[in-house]
Amino acid sequence: MAVRLTLFPVTATPPSSLCSFNPLSRSSSLSGKILSPNSNLPTGVLRATSRRLAFATRSKSVATMAASQEFTGNLKREVEKLFDASLRITVPDGTSVETEVAASLPGKPGDYQCNNAMGLWSIIKGKGTQFRGPPAVGQAISKNLPASEMVETCSVAGPGFVNLVLSSKWMSKSIEKMLIDGIDTWAPTLPVKRAVVDFSSPNIAKEMHVGHLRSTIIGDTLARMLEYSKVEVFRRNHVGDWGTQFGMLIEYLFEKFPDTESVTETAIGDLQTFYKKSKTKFDEDPDFKEKAQKAVVRLQGGDPIYRKAWAKICEISRTEFAKVYQRLKVELEEKGESFYNPYIANVIGELDSKGLIEESEGARVIFLEGFNIPLMVVKSDGGFNYASTDLTALWYRLNEEKAEWIVYVTDVGQQQHFNMFFKAARKAGWLPDSDKTYPRVDHVGFGLVLGDDGKRFRTRSSDVVRLVDLLDEAKTRSKTALIERGKDKEWTPEELDQTAEAVGYGAVKYADLKNNRLTNYTFNFDQMLSDKGNTAVYLLYAHARICSIIRKSGKDIDELKKTEKLALDHPEERALGLHLLRFAETVEEACSNLLPNVLCHYLYDLSERYTSFYSIHQVIGSPEEASRLLLCEATAVVMRKCFHLLGITPVYKI
Repeated sequence: MAVRLTLFPVTATPPSSLCSFNPLSRSSSLSGKILSPNSNLPTGVLRATSRRLAFATRSKSVATMAASQEFTGNLKREVEKLFDASLRITVPDGTSVETEVAASLPGKPGDYQCNNAMGLWSIIKGKGTQFRGPPAVGQAISKNLPASEMVETCSVAGPGFVNLVLSSKWMSKSIEKMLIDGIDTWAPTLPVKRAVVDFSSPNIAKEMHVGHLRSTIIGDTLARMLEYSKVEVFRRNHVGDWGTQFGMLIEYLFEKFPDTESVTETAIGDLQTFYKKSKTKFDEDPDFKEKAQKAVVRLQGGDPIYRKAWAKICEISRTEFAKVYQRLKVELEEKGESFYNPYIANVIGELDSKGLIEESEGARVIFLEGFNIPLMVVKSDGGFNYASTDLTALWYRLNEEKAEWIVYVTDVGQQQHFNMFFKAARKAGWLPDSDKTYPRVDHVGFGLVLGDDGKRFRTRSSDVVRLVDLLDEAKTRSKTALIERGKDKEWTPEELDQTAEAVGYGAVKYADLKNNRLTNYTFNFDQMLSDKGNTAVYLLYAHARICSIIRKSGKDIDELKKTEKLALDHPEERALGLHLLRFAETVEEACSNLLPNVLCHYLYDLSERYTSFYSIHQVIGSPEEASRLLLCEATAVVMRKCFHLLGITPVYKI
């Protein structure tokens, strides 16, 4: 049955007295008839069926609720609630419309803009509507906006853009409340309760190198942002602790140390060298190669002697990994390839029972539409591979750990592998067809770390750069810079060492995270340790300067939070306050899109806005001292939370 669509330009609750319509604020020419706030309503719009009246009544209730709700931290979400309430009245019953709200660009009118008018017009045009163009639709949306203390003014511009200006008084109260209740009250809420973040994942018996840097710090930041957003996160280290390489490692261990009980980290020495020597012998000695291949069979068959030797090698590797993770302040729980080994046969059996697995050249594979090659899940010799392990790990995470979102952080070179086994999981019915529906899986790919020559970052001898060496140099360079500034004479040795570590490691992390993860980036110590521009050093020093201003005031900031009020009377104060209030929506965007650089850009912009404020307005000794000290403290609090989410330790003095 055809339904006539009619817009209802009636208010849900009395609109803000400051709402107005400005037809000239966005565009010089407007199409269609524009209604001013005082225009008479088009005839016939109040002729509604009882069904429509019921819908309007329900919408009014929603609108009133939205107006009275307390600020929950995500400013954009709060604005969306207001416009959603308006659209539920403005949009005809039965028409599904998603609220389109965006932060206004710098220099544009308003703080937020609702962009639904043109889309709505395309739906109702020619279907008996009383309106004659998007501007009138925009006005209806504006007039139906619930009364709210959030709103200062509301205007319509151009082809129906609804521009909302927030109340500076409300903004001040919201920041004051955060200072008392804590920054965690601004945490966004995501549509999942439990997630797995699979990251770092080095191979046993190999040292961590610069190639592991990106996975480790990107994965850690994603986990931190999800945890802040009230998601239970399983931080998984899917180490390569199973496979054919262990045959040669174990046999080489037996040759060098017949009494494996006495083997220690010190005895083996450099694990990387140990691996290389065993690999050389494997390639050059046929007898050793045969022993190694038999050793794999005995290991996978559960031989206790070989299992014990394997466990010893893994233990030594874990000790080395733990040192790196401790320096980077990264927490992980290991569930390596070997953990899933007991489950593989049953998982392959389930896939086989669903008719997914076929024989191909002696191997067992899954053919997938859109791929030229099949996904091999059992090799021709009967052994399992990465695909069988990864499918089993996914099955375990979905069925045993009940994860709703599983995120894999590896280089972009593995994209096809993930695409294939994700598709196989969908074919098996483990995942929904839509990649945006939960339970959900995502591959977080990242580009290469390059040297100044534009090639993979390596040492002068063309070796891979060890991660411990890279961190050592970052700390050393940072410490040298601090000593050159005379800090060794002002601080204790412990303070100097801790600051050098915080700045050095922070510089390495931020230089990576500030880039879009999909791109390659050039590793350059001079650039990342610069105190100018978008670097961790600049941001850490900016935070320390804010802390210094608060200390020099001599005021008890905790007491000020209880007794004083914050005012955002000047443009620079207001711009800084608005940016602070956009923190939660930024974290949500970074989480939803799995892009840490979004948070980095927010942090740098926050520092720039603070600089603009402080360069113009005196803090200490001004009539507005108390208010501005509270604004300084709010900026420092948000900066510290950003640092925490990025895995960077803040510094408090420079």
